[in-house]
Amino acid sequence: MNELIEQAFIRLFPNEKLNYNVKTTFSKKFSPYNANVKKIGSNLVFNLSHEWKTVNEEIRIGLIQELMLKILRKKAKTTNIDLYNNFIKNLHLSAQKTQPDEQLSEIFNKINSKYFHNSIERPNLKWNLNSRRRLATYDYHTDTINVSTLFKNADEELIAYLLYHEMLHKKLKFNNNSGRAIHHSKQFRELENMFENQKQIEKRLNSFIRKKEPLPIQKFGIIRKLFKH
Repeated sequence: MNELIEQAFIRLFPNEKLNYNVKTTFSKKFSPYNANVKKIGSNLVFNLSHEWKTVNEEIRIGLIQELMLKILRKKAKTTNIDLYNNFIKNLHLSAQKTQPDEQLSEIFNKINSKYFHNSIERPNLKWNLNSRRRLATYDYHTDTINVSTLFKNADEELIAYLLYHEMLHKKLKFNNNSGRAIHHSKQFRELENMFENQKQIEKRLNSFIRKKEPLPIQKFGIIRKLFKH
């Protein structure tokens, strides 16, 4: 794997020398197809989920390159990064589906019918975030929408808006700009604004969160900081 890392660096920066010692570990503790990299002194330590062991080398090179760009704070584009991103975007096709939460599934079906003409394949739907700062997430790797348990007894309209936001992530995926993933594109924001009474619902969400835990108000409101694709 270390040779693969060196090859990934050479393809990214053909005129530079890799001045780091590299190490790779595979772990079953990560969620499927997750990975990170840490810079410890003169060492770059790449930590990958167990699933990456069997993935095509060209895709793995793209993963390593993306991690390198983040840790070294550089920008670049490569064919391998494109391969990696396309691989991630299509993981939902093979992701294992579990029995969805009944409440979330019912609301998902209503949103899917109203805004997407039932075109969104149902992902895994879970109350899986015990968080006041991350309201909902979409995991591309496992095709899962996780919603904070904070909303279990909330108004259905608030839950619907959280699901709608994450369903947009599932529909639009993400764009990549020189190693930086863009999840909230102009198109994403335009579609998000099409949710019925969207501005009023964001105000209600802000109010709901303030009652649970006071948070500083950002320039564009609290909610923008609480979603994580």
